[in-house]
Amino acid sequence: MPDTLTASKPVAQTTTEHFDVLIVGAGISGVGGAYHLTKQLPGTSFVVLESQQSFGGTWITHRYPGIRSDSDLYTFGYRFKPWKGAPIASAEEILTYMGEVIDENDLARHIRYRHVITSARWSSADNRWTIEGKRTDTGESFHITANFLWMCQGYYRHSEGYTPEWPGMADYKGCVVHPQTWPTDLDYRGKKVIVIGSGATAATVVPAIANDCEHVTLLQRSPTYFIPARNANDLADTLRQLEIDESWIHEIVRRKILHDQAVFTRRSFEEPEKVKDELLAGVRAYLGPDYDIATHFTPNYRPWRQRIAFVPNGDLFQGIRAGKASVVTDEIDRFTEKGLKLKSGRELEADIIITATGFNLNILGDIAFEIDGKPLNFADTVTYRGMMFTGIPNMVWVFGYFRASWTLRADLVADFVCRLLTQMKAKQARKVEVALRPEDKDMKLLPWIDTENFNPGYILRGMHLLPKRGEKREWQHTQDYWNEKKEFPTIDLDDKAFVYA
Repeated sequence: MPDTLTASKPVAQTTTEHFDVLIVGAGISGVGGAYHLTKQLPGTSFVVLESQQSFGGTWITHRYPGIRSDSDLYTFGYRFKPWKGAPIASAEEILTYMGEVIDENDLARHIRYRHVITSARWSSADNRWTIEGKRTDTGESFHITANFLWMCQGYYRHSEGYTPEWPGMADYKGCVVHPQTWPTDLDYRGKKVIVIGSGATAATVVPAIANDCEHVTLLQRSPTYFIPARNANDLADTLRQLEIDESWIHEIVRRKILHDQAVFTRRSFEEPEKVKDELLAGVRAYLGPDYDIATHFTPNYRPWRQRIAFVPNGDLFQGIRAGKASVVTDEIDRFTEKGLKLKSGRELEADIIITATGFNLNILGDIAFEIDGKPLNFADTVTYRGMMFTGIPNMVWVFGYFRASWTLRADLVADFVCRLLTQMKAKQARKVEVALRPEDKDMKLLPWIDTENFNPGYILRGMHLLPKRGEKREWQHTQDYWNEKKEFPTIDLDDKAFVYA
């Protein structure tokens, strides 16, 4: 991991600074946004404020054993920076990659770490945002004004993960750990461990600790789908043998993966039973014909209604077959002194219980927003393509994809922001916001996402906090990269949905 603690020097603030653009967050979206600003709009003054001690976002928040991507890095990586490693990468490899982007493009001078934003106030009289917050290293307050806010802080709360409240938790004598706040001194060697959860985090933690534990049990309420396969890309390996330039390899492999993902996504809607059988066959190939796949690895929903995690080299299933790990599909009745009592009546003992139970949704960074003195309720707005919102001027939010890599949308949104800023300059406009057009006045408003289409728990728990979507495509986050990659570059910035002042 690169040394980033000194990448940006402390800035003594005695007056209010002003920037053309303020980027919130130095994760994969914020670093990408900074790159695009420097390349597409050179001369734009901007600053990136990051609450943590370094860049990386999720990749420094999560420090649990085995932390890795669940998307391939040919598409999770930036389009402008070739990825040269295995498709599924460790957090350390991703941080190294991001550090290279920062160093190669002189972005460090724009990034300020340990800067926590507490409030953001828009003034129509001044046509600018006023940002206030504190530095976590010195306790010093800071005040910054900006013409435009680019929200790249992600969608979950970094300070704490989601752990349900089960009866009897206070009775348990062992240790309860959430992967998002993994203790650096946690010793699980020779211990009995239960991992509660069924998603990508659980599927990562279990094989990472299985060889050191006495035994690890994956306890899930219901199964999820996985794709076990070799952590390699044959096409990339072949092209490297042919000594093809890495930038060409990146683009060719990226396009092939995206093509295959588009086909897979379409088939999950058109022939879900066939896709389901193929996914289960992949698991069966590792666990053998006698394993109870129906109980433990056959979800009750069609593929792609929740994210599907890639399991590199089938490591989760190898641990199960070797007897180092096991799966229990049941519901928790209560915690006991020694472990868990399940609703079936079965009891599981454990020295450590790991709650890989998901995220707490974070809406716009938990920042107190005001528009002309009135507190902003994000849920009262309607989204324009999942990135702008009615009644919120000069702001764009990056919210990536579930069925494709997050960064694909971060790149698309970055292009849009640069186009929009250019349009504002051409119009000599200091303010832009989106508004429903006359033809939209009778449009039905719906929740942020169609739960029949996609329904992860953290979205369902936080749906009431999110903006509304409309029935028309431009008033929703479609989760459809394969059409958005064509639509975004052709968005008509003179459409009546954009109101300039």
